[in-house]
Order: sequence, then structure tokens, then C-alpha cells
Amino acid sequence: MKKLILLLFIAGGFFACDSNTVEPTDVQPSLPETAYNYSDLKVPTQDQFSFQELQANSANPKVTDDGATLGRVLFYDNKLSINNKVSCGSCHLQSKAFADNKDFSEGFEGRLTERNSIAIINPNYCQNLFWDSRAGSALDLTLKPVQNHIEMGIEDLDFLAKKLSKVDYYKDLFQKAYGSNEVTPQKLSDAVAQFLCSMTTFDSKFDRGVNSNFSNFTALERKGEQLFNSSELKCASCHSGITFNAELNTSSYSQPDVKGATNIGLDRKSKDKGKEDGKFRIPSLRNVELTGPYMHDGRLKTLEEVIDHYSNKIQYSEHLDIKFKNGNKAVKLNISDDDKAALVAFLKTLTDETYISDPKYSDPFVK
Repeated sequence: MKKLILLLFIAGGFFACDSNTVEPTDVQPSLPETAYNYSDLKVPTQDQFSFQELQANSANPKVTDDGATLGRVLFYDNKLSINNKVSCGSCHLQSKAFADNKDFSEGFEGRLTERNSIAIINPNYCQNLFWDSRAGSALDLTLKPVQNHIEMGIEDLDFLAKKLSKVDYYKDLFQKAYGSNEVTPQKLSDAVAQFLCSMTTFDSKFDRGVNSNFSNFTALERKGEQLFNSSELKCASCHSGITFNAELNTSSYSQPDVKGATNIGLDRKSKDKGKEDGKFRIPSLRNVELTGPYMHDGRLKTLEEVIDHYSNKIQYSEHLDIKFKNGNKAVKLNISDDDKAALVAFLKTLTDETYISDPKYSDPFVK
């Protein structure tokens, strides 16, 4: 009897430790018979934006329809977390331009992340990703959240590959994407990167107005566009060009050595050092109407609060971006209420309704 109890105890301990296996489920991804067109990236031409030519990051993989289809399923599959509770899509919601409308996101055990989930905006055309710029490409980014001890919790990528190889629907998806149903960490990273790189957002009111000198803008939106590009406010010196971020046009940026990350005076002494010395990634402003709360810790809830910060709440430190310094003090722009309203109106012209409703970017596990 004692031997039987001992055996049951050992068996119970074994299965408890093996809680990371794939549980049987009836949930299958719903995919179209013919794959969506991911490979034809919808991007503006140089003629449309004569001030800057769009260049993809050469470190990223070529996007194929079958590869991005696999990546879409992986992006939304809870099985990429250690306890099958969260997916990449849990913290990146399509309706929020792939942000999540929270200061901090919940990881696989319900613990909160240490930074705000940054929106996914044209990642194929970025050279620095995450708030601290630690990833140089979408390919470099893909599996870091999976391995994070708060976010998804799978440190061993070979374990993840073995786990997913037991899931029936992946056999056909990997076969179509790579000519083999073998699951490897490299293929996982490549497929998710293909899906991310297929995600382009260039169909806003702003984009439709470029070729007509913004004849589709209201007077308030036009005023906001002029203020945004003015030498007084200097918004466009960081949020520049087609992508409205710093990555592709660092020559006009006041500190090009930081490659798209800077200190904007959120704190005199930064508890979170970011990339270094309180420098954080300069995010794209495309779809910014949808991606609040703002900043790396979600401290600013509205676009009005963001503009208020730049107007008169920048805090001086030795690491503050030079454009915000006036001697040993922070610049006070003192933006009027009318000008603030115009800037907000302009920023809202950057919203791409197609991006947040396109079925090829949607969750295939939702029926």
C-alpha cells in the first residue's frame, strides 16, 4: 500500500511539473481557402511623398502569403505562452492599432508588464523597436516577448518548437510556408516577422490629402499641419517623413547618435532609464488617436495631455534633448488653446480605419 501511495505521489508530481503541455482544444483557426494577399505591401510611392523614399529594413524576411498566414496564427495563439493563457495579440489589439489601451499589460500569470505596450505601426520600416530600442528589426523583435518572464514565460525556444509540433493545425501551415512541417525556433521567428512586416498603415485622411495639397482638410486640420511642421514647435524634427517617427530621417534629428530614442523631459531623474539616461523610442504618430495612453509608462492619457507636456511641463536634466533646452532650463513653448486644438485635429487625420478593420490582420481564433 505504501509503495502504491508513493508511486501515485511521484506520478502526480511528474504531471504537475509537465503543466506546459498542449491541452486538447476544439478551437481551430478560421482561415480563408485562399490565403490573403500579404506579399503585396500597400505602401506610398516616392512621387506621393517626394520628401522621403520609403525603405524596408533589410534585416527583415521577405513576406510571402503562406508565411504571413502562419505568422498570423502564431501571433494570436495562446499556446505561445507557458500556460496557454496569453498571445501576442492579447496585448496588441487591432481595434487600438495594435496597442491595448492600458498603462501596462497583463502577462501569463496576471502580473503587469514594466512598460506600456507600444503600438505596431509599419514595423518593416523601423530600425529600432521596443521602448528601449533593443531590437533592430521586426525579425529581432519577434520572440523576445515569448521569452519574457512576465509576458509569455517560455525561455526555452526549443521547448516551444516541440510544443507547437504537437498541434495538428500547424503541420499544414508550416508545410505551406516552408515546404516542411518541421517546427523550429528560426521558422517561428521568421513567420511572425513576416506577419508583422505585412502590417502597413498608409491609408489615412492625411495620405489621401497629400496629392491635393490637403484640400480634404478642414481649416483647423490645415492649421494643425502647419504648426506640426513649424520651426517653432519642431514636432516634425522627431516625428518625420512618411512614417512620422525618427528612424528614417535621423539627419534632421538633433541627436542622431541615439537613432530614434531621446529624453523628452518626463522626469528630472528617470527611474526607468530606457535606452540610457531616460531616452525612449520616438514612436510613430500614425494612428496616434487610437494608441493611448501615451509614453513608456502610460502616464499621459490623452493627446491633449501630451501636447500640454510639450507646451510647459518638460523637466530639465543634463540628458534632455537639446531642442528642449534653453541654457540650463527647459524650453516653454506655451502653446495656446487654439493651437492645441489644431494640433489634435491634425493628429487625428493620421488614423487609418482600414488598418483596424482589415480581416487579414484579425484574430483567426475568433468565430
